[in-house]
Amino acid sequence: MDRRRDDVSSPGAALLALLALGALCASPAGARDEPRRGTSVHGAIAYHPESGSVGWATDRKSSREARVEALRQCGHEKCEVMASVSRGCAALARSTKKHAVQNGVTRQEAESKALRRCGDQCEIAAWTCTR
Repeated sequence: MDRRRDDVSSPGAALLALLALGALCASPAGARDEPRRGTSVHGAIAYHPESGSVGWATDRKSSREARVEALRQCGHEKCEVMASVSRGCAALARSTKKHAVQNGVTRQEAESKALRRCGDQCEIAAWTCTR
């Protein structure tokens, strides 16, 4: 009896090779939407106390990009970046007389710390969290 191997160029073998390649290349749905490991995203808060103008940015590719966007949203030529954050949260609390900015792991932590530092009569004016 003469037993031969299947011809690799047969249509069945080609289909199996394509299926195996597809399984290797397949990724879970939404995997491309998540940031790559090792990359970071940035956020920032800008503020001008005299006018009360506030701006913020979140999930930007660079710290510079986040700062520029926060300043643009703030809209006053004398706005200043008060907080810059990467993979965390920041919050700005203010009253008519003072303000405070604090970072935290979560939005709640950043807001609580900012309110505590700012004192009575303060309220949250802006917050940002990055992935």
